[in-house]
Amino acid sequence: MRTNGITDTNIGWFEFAICRGKLDLFFPKVAERPERRVKREAEATKLCRQCPVSAECREYGRNNHEYGVWGGETEIQRHEAGFDLPAIIGVRKRETLKKSL
Repeated sequence: MRTNGITDTNIGWFEFAICRGKLDLFFPKVAERPERRVKREAEATKLCRQCPVSAECREYGRNNHEYGVWGGETEIQRHEAGFDLPAIIGVRKRETLKKSL
């Protein structure tokens, strides 16, 4: 999880997150291959299932329109749950394919 804009005063739960120091699992690298993304997100969500603050984290990701994995939920899952983000490449590509069929 990114810590941009996150402070102890606005989300104290972050200090209890077990993902601290493991940001590579929760956010993609530039030009990440789809197969690697699936593996990375699976590893991240597995860690989230063990986290004592995953509900607070998921809520934060939803309310702040975050990218990456937050509380065991990917941005595509948040989008599908009705929490839109400005530009989700995987979703945009799927929607384009659906329109062309």
